[in-house]
Amino acid sequence: MREGQAFRSARRAREFEAFVAGAGGRLLHAATLLTAEPPDDPPRARKLLTAALARTYASWDRLRGEDPYDCARTELAVRFARGSWHQHRGHGGALAHVPPQERLVLVLRLFEGVGEEQVAALLGLPVERVRALHARAVTLAAGTPGDSAPAAPSPGGTASV
Repeated sequence: MREGQAFRSARRAREFEAFVAGAGGRLLHAATLLTAEPPDDPPRARKLLTAALARTYASWDRLRGEDPYDCARTELAVRFARGSWHQHRGHGGALAHVPPQERLVLVLRLFEGVGEEQVAALLGLPVERVRALHARAVTLAAGTPGDSAPAAPSPGGTASV
């Protein structure tokens, strides 16, 4: 009985290692964009990713057909969103001048290709709000860090987001 359990545990570890070997770089890139750290030294991104991967590993046996990448990415986004927004101000990365909530929406929508409805459900926001945050994030990301780019108009026609 213990041999079977040891075999399953070893197989689980090998499967997870293979997953991390294949997806770890992309997940670290997403975490680095979220934390807005320089890609050569992203300690906050590594910490965020480590916590997300630990949670994914803990639920590995319960995934049952779910995409482990989606689960890890969701955990990464949720951990970032639940953290205090002020802790995730830019630290010199490419998106450092984009506010954290907009950055989260931008990374999920643009870099990870997650649909508006999925992002809205994940963050508990209306789809219109996600759309407005995404538009503002794209506008800010297109500017330079020193620019004071105007806010993108929201669907209601006002500029406030």
